[in-house]
Amino acid sequence: MDVRPPLIGMTLDELQGVAARGGMPRFVGKQLADWLYAKGVSEFDEMINISRKNREWLAANYVVGREAPVASRKSVDGTVKYLFQVAPGRYIESVYIPDKDRATLCVSSQAGCKMNCYFCATGKQGFKGNLTAAQIINQILSIPPAPEPGHQPMAPLTNVVFMGMGEPLDNMKALLPVIEILTAPWGLAWSPKRITVSTVGKLPELKDLLDKTQVHVAVSVHTADPVERESMMPAQKAFPISSVMKLLSSYDFSHQRRLSLEYIMWRGVNDDVAHAEQLVRLIGGMECRVNLIRFHAIEGVDLRPASEDRMLMFRNLLNQKGITATIRASRGEDIMAACGMLAGKKNN
Repeated sequence: MDVRPPLIGMTLDELQGVAARGGMPRFVGKQLADWLYAKGVSEFDEMINISRKNREWLAANYVVGREAPVASRKSVDGTVKYLFQVAPGRYIESVYIPDKDRATLCVSSQAGCKMNCYFCATGKQGFKGNLTAAQIINQILSIPPAPEPGHQPMAPLTNVVFMGMGEPLDNMKALLPVIEILTAPWGLAWSPKRITVSTVGKLPELKDLLDKTQVHVAVSVHTADPVERESMMPAQKAFPISSVMKLLSSYDFSHQRRLSLEYIMWRGVNDDVAHAEQLVRLIGGMECRVNLIRFHAIEGVDLRPASEDRMLMFRNLLNQKGITATIRASRGEDIMAACGMLAGKKNN
């Protein structure tokens, strides 16, 4: 088993430290960052402005760390689900979602999840471990893969959403370096507007994310009723949605940074006028967007999706109250890639 650590997932400071340990000038750290992130190489021999001696030292002590997905499945709607191996017998999934001039990657941050939300396939499998920064950024660097001969290349990524397997804020040690790599001029140099981090509302990590980054935030609400929410989302007990909203209200979401509230709709549970009005009260005058999401059935969960009529009624009521609400298009359901369906199973 190869125990050499990967270079991908390292920040500029860390790469400069690697260069120093190899007796190289610190500027070699900047060259490494350029090869790893801007140019996306997978072999040290491709780093042609670094001397052969230094490349040999790097290869003896490190690996680049790029790992191709071990499997993929394509939906009828063009969505592609990729399976990555992160440990022996342990897998995670990423979802590539093309849409006109956009291509979004739904990224996983953990294998499994501790949050145990009743309606989520990832939560049903329990917590298997945090992903490293290398394992997270690898999903982004390795998708879309190079096209097979005779095939059209897939559109390059325009957006990343941390909405795959796991609770991103439960893995801040890896999340923050990955966001730095994505947005820093020495990394991929993305605008923070291209990145959205989803959370159940884990405090105080949410404050940390808001203070240290400018990425968009999506909070999983699903019901504004605290008792009902706790029955569906055990995290409500530790992180009440009222406390989460109070924290969010102290930040400005009226300009470039956007706040989204995620609301999965279940028939006869949270899809009536009373629930819509309760959500309006929870939001108050806060600047945000509500994404209404059709529930995707998973094994062992006795919930059904709300009807199209109920979802339209709910959306219209929110719009009438001055709250921007949209019904999110469902993508990849036929390959178990839609919201709440990722389970990291090799044959799924």
